[in-house]
Amino acid sequence: MHRQTENAMETEGRTIPWARFYDLLVWTFSLGRVQALRQKMVNASGARAGDGILDVGCGTGGLALAMEQVVGPEGRVIGTDASAKMIAVAHSKALKNDIDVNFRVGLIESISFEDASFDLVTNSLVIHHLPDDLKTRGLGEIYRVLKPGGSIFIMDMESTPGTRWQRFSDLVINVHGGHRHMENNVKKMTPLLENAGFRDIETGRLDRQYAYLRGWKPASDPQ
Repeated sequence: MHRQTENAMETEGRTIPWARFYDLLVWTFSLGRVQALRQKMVNASGARAGDGILDVGCGTGGLALAMEQVVGPEGRVIGTDASAKMIAVAHSKALKNDIDVNFRVGLIESISFEDASFDLVTNSLVIHHLPDDLKTRGLGEIYRVLKPGGSIFIMDMESTPGTRWQRFSDLVINVHGGHRHMENNVKKMTPLLENAGFRDIETGRLDRQYAYLRGWKPASDPQ
């Protein structure tokens, strides 16, 4: 069943108003490798058949739709975003491709699901839009809705000092705040995840431009 919520919600983070151009922008910034990049994310996330997955800040739904192909009929995928326009585009994609993903408007700092509801929570190209206090609150909410033993997967852009990048990759990073702001952008999240309660945190790279971070909610957590 495809669901859509039209009402906008107020968030303290930044939202992108030009939803219908977002996919073109991502395709351009990834040099046409967006499908391959999403597959790398799916693989790195550890998503499995039967999982319940929440994609927070899902944008136009690309990652959530790819995840549905992994979880199969025994699993479920839900995508939330603060922008109703993004959700509208994601919803139309799901209908067009007959993919069963539930998209709804929702905030990372106030996730509208019960405790211990998901096996995996994903978040891509969102963290750099959030101030530190909102990151902390969002991670706390993600931790709350994960089942004990569940995991978080975060992907974002990250500049790497001392390497020779393609000029276009440099331009992308500079558009999103500059090399200094994005330097070790994903690695800087490790202390925030630890403070939220996540353990066994690992980081890695998908390519020169994108990095990821994974962490686990302890299996013995009483929630």
